[in-house]
Amino acid sequence: MYDIDQQLDTSGLNCPLPILRAKKALATMKPGEVLHIIATDPGSARDFPAFARQTGNELLEAREENDKFHYLMKKA
Repeated sequence: MYDIDQQLDTSGLNCPLPILRAKKALATMKPGEVLHIIATDPGSARDFPAFARQTGNELLEAREENDKFHYLMKKA
């Protein structure tokens, strides 16, 4: 279990908005803090791992629950 520092609900938004909102939220966070992102866009299952690789942020968890995708991303 991880401590969540900030939560971002992007439900109803399609690519690239969930990534853009996550990028904006991460920009306000300190290194080591964890962002919980909730998304409904099925494309986010590919987008967030790629985003983590490109930005150096760590994707701690990616799971689907009740037709929503949940991601925990640790700021680099």
